[in-house]
Amino acid sequence: MKNASIDIQYNTYKEAGELDESDQRLIIEARKLASKAYAPYSGFQVASVAVTSDGAYIHGTNQENASYPIGLCAERVMLAAISSVASDALIKTICISYISEKQAVNQPIAPCGICRQSLVEFESRFKHPIRLLLTGQSGEVFKFNSVSDLLPMAFKKQNLIK
Repeated sequence: MKNASIDIQYNTYKEAGELDESDQRLIIEARKLASKAYAPYSGFQVASVAVTSDGAYIHGTNQENASYPIGLCAERVMLAAISSVASDALIKTICISYISEKQAVNQPIAPCGICRQSLVEFESRFKHPIRLLLTGQSGEVFKFNSVSDLLPMAFKKQNLIK
């Protein structure tokens, strides 16, 4: 038997003001956008905002449905928008924030498993790392240099090739 481990590196900041101005603008955008999410059942509104290499901001919010399994997460809504309106754009950074009716919103949240896989697919597709900022409406911010850091053993295209 061989023992192995995976080490994930990321930076933590006490508040958004500790980051550079462009990251602060992106965080403000994501925090404001969360109120636009459609989450009447869970009361958990999520926003995902990407900034592309040409400086464009592309948004996504979660979209719930009374039939829960057919709801859409903010991250996948954002990725679909990018694929539709800016299919050749490289994503430099993504910021995810949220509003909750049931809990404090001063802690970062991370994407669900499906969204992690979707983000890694997008990063792999363009062979370009995507920085990721995770935050609530206030407080701490987590910064990852690559979305792959959230899913270190991701299922990728090469796993399908014989």
